[in-house]
Amino acid sequence: MQITAQQIATFLEGKVDGNPDQVVFQLSKIEEGTHGSLSFLSNPKYEHYIYDTDASIVIVNEDLVLHRPVRATLIRVKNSYSAFTEVLKLYNSLRLERNGRDENIFVHDTATIGEGGYIGGFSYIDKQVKIGNNVKIYPRVYIGENVTVGDNTTLFPGVTVYYDCIIGSNVIIHSGTVIGSDGFGFAPKEDGTYDKIPQIGNVVIEDNVEIGANTVIDRATLGSTVIHKGVKLDNLIQIAHNVEIGKNTVVAAQTGISGSTKVGEHVVLGGQVGVVGHISIANGSQVQAQSGINKSIKDANKKWGGTPSTSYSSQLRSQVLYSKLPELEKRIAELEKQLKNK
Repeated sequence: MQITAQQIATFLEGKVDGNPDQVVFQLSKIEEGTHGSLSFLSNPKYEHYIYDTDASIVIVNEDLVLHRPVRATLIRVKNSYSAFTEVLKLYNSLRLERNGRDENIFVHDTATIGEGGYIGGFSYIDKQVKIGNNVKIYPRVYIGENVTVGDNTTLFPGVTVYYDCIIGSNVIIHSGTVIGSDGFGFAPKEDGTYDKIPQIGNVVIEDNVEIGANTVIDRATLGSTVIHKGVKLDNLIQIAHNVEIGKNTVVAAQTGISGSTKVGEHVVLGGQVGVVGHISIANGSQVQAQSGINKSIKDANKKWGGTPSTSYSSQLRSQVLYSKLPELEKRIAELEKQLKNK
């Protein structure tokens, strides 16, 4: 798709500085700009690229002062970073636009599908499934019996949703993710083996949630595993049975949250964080990557780090002390030697 500088400026409510008829048909970084590409400049560290870039159009802040001529047509806006984000959203929506139904799909007679949307090849939609309007179901998606999917939700290739689960509106679930697999519930027996505990609950994912690739959210033993509105989950995350994650919480890759733990609202969990079961994490908590949380965090809006986790400031002090241990060992050895010689 080709678009002119004037069309972009109108979309962004900006002003053209240069040729309003300049055409672009691709996006690029400013340092990798080529003829026909649209780029942006927001970080002053990259300002020198504006004078040499081959990008045809560059989005810049309206107060940018040029120190020499530029070849590119500029679009001046209040915030170039936010403006380019809007362009990316538009580009992505056009790129992912799909409609209708491919061949080789299975939709059960009792399933109901809303208006618009898309169903990709080799997808399977089971009994009593309810699909909202404008839902995109990419190829090889499995949706189990009695599942509900809200409006404007996207399930990318290879997503699996087990029976009875509920997915809200404006949700994005990336490839390979499994929603509603059995929770890890086993009762030890006298002979040393384990008896599987039936997992008869479900998973509830509320509106405006995004879930990365190859993440697993287990169904509850009883009741629901709940992912509340606005939560963002990275790739390769394990959410165990009966976990509850509060609104607008962000969880980075390779984090594992054990069963029945309650994570508050606006929490940030870094990569590879491990959380034990049956605890709670207060609203606004921030946990450093690779930390281990082995007890409840009760104080809201605090930073934590380490294994087992302590306050972030305490963790930093400990790291300084650890770095000095070899020097302290050497000094102690010298003092012991002096004492022996007396």
